[in-house]
Amino acid sequence: MPDLLLELRCEEIPARMQRKAAGDLKKLVTDGLVEAGLTYEAAREYWTPRRLALDVRGVTARSKDVREERKGPRTDAPEKAIEGFLRAAGLASVDEAETRTDPKKGTFYVAVIEKPGRAADAIVAELMPGVIRNFPWPKSMRWGPASARPGALRWVRPLQSILCTFGPETEEPVVVDFEVDGLRASNVTYGHRFHAPDPITVRRFDDYVAALEAARVVLDAERRKKIIEADAANLAFAAGLDLVADDGLLDEVSGLVEWPVVLMGEFEQDFLDIPPEIVRLTIRANQKCFVTRPQGEAENLSNRFVLVANIEARDGGAEIAHGNAKVVRARLSDAVHFWKTDQADLPDLAGLETSAQKFGLDLKKPLDQRMARLDHLGVTFHAELGTQGERVACIAGLAEELAPAVGADAGLARRAAVLAKADLQTEVVGEFPELQGAMGRKYAELQGEEPAVAAAIEAHYRPLGPSDVVPAEPVSIAVALADKLDMLTGFWAIDEKPTGSKDPYALRRAALGVIRIVVENGVRLSLIELFGSANRIRRDETRSPSGDDRSVDADLLAFFHDRLKVYLRDKGARHDLIDAVITPEADDLLLIVRRVEALGALLDSEDGQNLLAGTKRAANILAAEEKKGTPVAGSVDPALFAESEERTLFDAVVAAEAEAAAALAEQDYQAAMRALAGLRGPVDAFFEKVLVNADDEAVRANRLALLARIPAATGQVADFSRIAG
Repeated sequence: MPDLLLELRCEEIPARMQRKAAGDLKKLVTDGLVEAGLTYEAAREYWTPRRLALDVRGVTARSKDVREERKGPRTDAPEKAIEGFLRAAGLASVDEAETRTDPKKGTFYVAVIEKPGRAADAIVAELMPGVIRNFPWPKSMRWGPASARPGALRWVRPLQSILCTFGPETEEPVVVDFEVDGLRASNVTYGHRFHAPDPITVRRFDDYVAALEAARVVLDAERRKKIIEADAANLAFAAGLDLVADDGLLDEVSGLVEWPVVLMGEFEQDFLDIPPEIVRLTIRANQKCFVTRPQGEAENLSNRFVLVANIEARDGGAEIAHGNAKVVRARLSDAVHFWKTDQADLPDLAGLETSAQKFGLDLKKPLDQRMARLDHLGVTFHAELGTQGERVACIAGLAEELAPAVGADAGLARRAAVLAKADLQTEVVGEFPELQGAMGRKYAELQGEEPAVAAAIEAHYRPLGPSDVVPAEPVSIAVALADKLDMLTGFWAIDEKPTGSKDPYALRRAALGVIRIVVENGVRLSLIELFGSANRIRRDETRSPSGDDRSVDADLLAFFHDRLKVYLRDKGARHDLIDAVITPEADDLLLIVRRVEALGALLDSEDGQNLLAGTKRAANILAAEEKKGTPVAGSVDPALFAESEERTLFDAVVAAEAEAAAALAEQDYQAAMRALAGLRGPVDAFFEKVLVNADDEAVRANRLALLARIPAATGQVADFSRIAG
């Protein structure tokens, strides 16, 4: 089977675009091949800073012949209808159509369209110009004299060459001949722009990869990453250091070089007096370099950094390392300035007294000063939700109310919430926004805040994603929940909810954060009560008009239910069990989760499976009889029992209902499920021995009433009708 090799080589492709662009190329080409009637066995995309490549294996050499019949109008139909049919079928006249006769439909026209198969290379030649011209780059440009022409090619950077070959391994592949904006496809590519600028002729993928490697280009991005990671770790180890892992930077750097050469630079030891996070981010953001630390140390950094060049310099990279070190020193000097400025008094302290009094701030402390300025400047959080200062007041009030429920000190929770956003006014966070929270914690520790307060300032943003850790300390839990609940209730109040794939304020993440904090810390809370508290506090702090929040709260609770379903499904819970447990008014997330867990454990047992079957059978019988109008007694009369199995089932149901109700009152769902599991035997015996549709109408109505007690009993813990099986 023939293979297809494609390469599009251009000037530098931004690293952030490379992976998606290669994936887009694969999809566009393979979808086009399939749509044209070809099949393929496998396809894999590759990318470097200067090229996108595609290797498609096992392509059929030719598309199949196609014979299609299109039924047309009757032969006596109006002329316009016949003409429309001919146009749609591509026929010149009715002479080119066949006529068919049907006893019921009469005589009608049929267009028989035969399309002979086409050679795969011709299909590729026809497909590729459109793929290239309409490539979905987020940003593109025109270049050169041709750019003035209407319809000139747009590309992310100037397209320099196109390589496209097709053929089986046992034969010489052909060059697929097509042209785009003056560029004609060939079997020629070029290697590293400095080390190997001469043309390279290739035949198929394997020798293409080998030729590029010889020309100082590593095609596979994953291999470039492994080379960088291994060489950087070895270089650090040789210097008695450990490399600080940074997967995001590794991804980015591997997209900046075609031939990775790892080097080490150095800066002055004095720069390590500032926090390691600032050092790391300064070096990372400005020079795309990795930092190192002394072997065996978890926090402190060393004054050596690792950089990745794209060239093997004659001096071994000494000048490259020296130049990078000069820039690193300059940027670290800026960072030192930011760090020292953040610990000095603000120049406008006199104007911050009102804000300081409002929040109970101590203007002798640098972080308090920054919070006072955040409020004083009236920085807008959202046009309809007020300023950042007003939002902090809302979070502080809610954190204080939440504190007792999570075992936190209310005063510490309020203090942490008041200072939580203060670092937004610091110079370091202004330069490195990703350090918000972390810098707040450091500055809080420097000014002598309680450890729980400092920790909460950093942790209140968490969890930032499904794999991030959740706050675990009580004060941190209170502030993190207050921050997220204020966000959610606020945006729901102004009807700014996520729609489809759009979630500009990350409200889904905030809701999932609340769920994870509550569930993973075993916190019992009523969401409806918290929604009410958040709305009340917001009105008090922002003077928003009052109103009925019940419909908004119900909608927000439904949103939480949807997020909880996603969370539980990701944890392996069955979707039908979740649906069986969640009710529209259920607002204690932890209890919902415990119910789902207990129900899953019950249904994993033989008793549970049989009880489910018996409950569904009872419900189905009742539904069928009610549909027929069969009378069902209002209550069960033991005097009408004719079989011992009736009495046994009745006694078991009464006992199970009482035992389950008592267990539910204690939120002991495992015990409630065990109580229900005891019904399995009596239910099975009832269906085996007792005829529900007895001839005696009173006995039949009584037996149906007894059956109704089974789903009523199980309904205390879950709606069994929603459970599959």
